[in-house]
Amino acid sequence: MVKNKKITEVLSKKPPVVVVLGHVDHGKSSLLEAIKDFKITSKESGGITQHIGAYEIEHNNHKITFIDTPGHEAFSEMRSRGVKVADISLLVVDAAQSVQPQTKEAITTIKKAGIPMIVVLNKMDMPKADSQKIKGELSKIDILVESMGGQIPSVEVSAKEKTGINELLEMILLVADLQDLKMDTKSLAQGLVIESYMEAKKGPVATVIVEKGILRKKDIIATDSALAKVKSLEDFQGKPIAQVHPSQPAIVLGFETVPGVSEKFKSYLTVEEAAANVKKEAQKSKTKTTVLETEPGKKVLNIILKGDFLGSLEAIEGMLKNLPQDKVILRILKSEVGDVNESDVKLAQTSKGQIIGFRAKINPGVSKLLSKDNKKRVAIKTFDIIYELIQEVRKEMEKSLEAEVVRQELGKIKALIIFFAQKNRQIVGGKITEGEIKKGLKLEVFRPSTSSGQGEKVGAGRIINLQRDKKDMELLKKGDECGILFEGNVKVEKNDILVAYTEERQKGVL
Repeated sequence: MVKNKKITEVLSKKPPVVVVLGHVDHGKSSLLEAIKDFKITSKESGGITQHIGAYEIEHNNHKITFIDTPGHEAFSEMRSRGVKVADISLLVVDAAQSVQPQTKEAITTIKKAGIPMIVVLNKMDMPKADSQKIKGELSKIDILVESMGGQIPSVEVSAKEKTGINELLEMILLVADLQDLKMDTKSLAQGLVIESYMEAKKGPVATVIVEKGILRKKDIIATDSALAKVKSLEDFQGKPIAQVHPSQPAIVLGFETVPGVSEKFKSYLTVEEAAANVKKEAQKSKTKTTVLETEPGKKVLNIILKGDFLGSLEAIEGMLKNLPQDKVILRILKSEVGDVNESDVKLAQTSKGQIIGFRAKINPGVSKLLSKDNKKRVAIKTFDIIYELIQEVRKEMEKSLEAEVVRQELGKIKALIIFFAQKNRQIVGGKITEGEIKKGLKLEVFRPSTSSGQGEKVGAGRIINLQRDKKDMELLKKGDECGILFEGNVKVEKNDILVAYTEERQKGVL
């Protein structure tokens, strides 16, 4: 009885953490914008949310934290990471479209996490919006909403018109009440790193969600790969805060190195205790070197990959690994958060590699280094959109391939009579047995053997002129009789088969 009483004193009502999942373009970011009037979409290049962001709002004196996860297929790992810390999930579906593959993937992620789901039917302002149709499609994949006899709540909204938002927030609070969420504020703080990056003036930065305890300035915290004496705490809008309670998102400054995304953090009483928790091998989550054996006959493209967030680098590496490597091996020498620096340039010079950056700046010292050593030029390319980065790497891989000579057979002539022969030229009369023949085409000469087939190749040449009935022609087809002025390295004989073809150099493709 005493033990239960102690638990009651420690635990109090915990604000829900809500993860927002759904197909790209179904309106997740627009929904969050409508909820808190915080413009996300306009700040994102290409209209794609590249990083997980956490945002806190207040509704009827109750706080709710939202985690926004990217919708594109490149970020499936990031989406599952967002669910790890969430209490409730919102499955956003465009009511004017249909259930998409990423919608199904999100459902699988939610089921694996074992958290309640609320179906959000967005874009109800669109003329083609049909909530009943969407509900029917969802029922076919075992998502049965309450209005169709199931137990999953659904809310119809329009992020654009900002309708249905209050109803959605009320539903979130209702589901949270049914879960009876409790928070522990007496334990040492612990939680999850949901994003991390390197900022030039601030150093390593981490966005975290506190799961239990209260995180304060000067606390000593550590993940599996990084230690921090918390210098400062900021809320999701960058405003300084003194402490962070359970379910609250915060930006933490003070890490010695960039912590790994999705790593758990814990508070410790001493630096020594925290340092003992940091695992040396976890450094691989921040700076990874990939070594691949070079196979004979294959080209290799070496790249150094720099990015602003670990989550982005994970997604980019995943997409790069999917590029065909049958002809060209793509070797990522280093994958690291931060700006392009002098050590990156030196590595690129020694490895004859290229530096590829995603939303990464170039340190001033890089220009000075390159100007001093003009003989060792290094290609540095930075991008704001992942697809453009992937296409550029593909193009560079293809550049290393030698052009391929593609041969195409167009027609065949059977030699029937030899009219004239002088040096390396002959006038040959024959009949076109296959395809078509054009003036200027290359020829291979085959001499029939006693066995079947066109026989053995005895020489080659080309058609200098083409005639029919003593008239010059540009093109003749199967069944036509013709005369050709042949120039080549062999004397054509009666019954020889002349195979006409073209050769075209084409750039290599992966």
